[in-house]
Amino acid sequence: MNRALPVVRLRVPTDEDAVAWHRTFDDPEVMEFHGGRAAELSVYEELTARQRRHDAERGFCLWTVLDEAGEVIGFTGAQPWPHAWGPEGETEIGWRLGRAHWGRGYVTAAAQMTLERLRAAGVPRVVAMVDSRNARSIAVTQRLGMRLAETFVTPTSRREGHCYRLDL
Repeated sequence: MNRALPVVRLRVPTDEDAVAWHRTFDDPEVMEFHGGRAAELSVYEELTARQRRHDAERGFCLWTVLDEAGEVIGFTGAQPWPHAWGPEGETEIGWRLGRAHWGRGYVTAAAQMTLERLRAAGVPRVVAMVDSRNARSIAVTQRLGMRLAETFVTPTSRREGHCYRLDL
């Protein structure tokens, strides 16, 4: 049975969103596949500033996700793959939500909006790098129509990462 996806809104991250992201992601479950704990506020401040630059230069970024009530619940969007390993030169789609918002379809709705925006920006394909143990994110890639293309072992954590691809 397919249920309707929730209404979400995406916006270019503001300075205030750095604080909201820091608070929203300060949860070991949320950060399980991202180092285990939330980064310092200064990391989110730099990240939101970088996303504003990406949006201005490329027409896409990691956007802040707002729920029906206008509350910041996380981010989704895309950015150039930032590492010297893995899918170098590719555009990576990604997402992260606060724990209270899991299982409601927010990520799928926001990621579908992201794909529409990327197509409009002329991005030919996207990748999603997902920890091989992250069943929730793997399910999202499948709902988006992405297919497993490669596997990588991450240099720092030595974990297996799955690289999913989708031609737009």
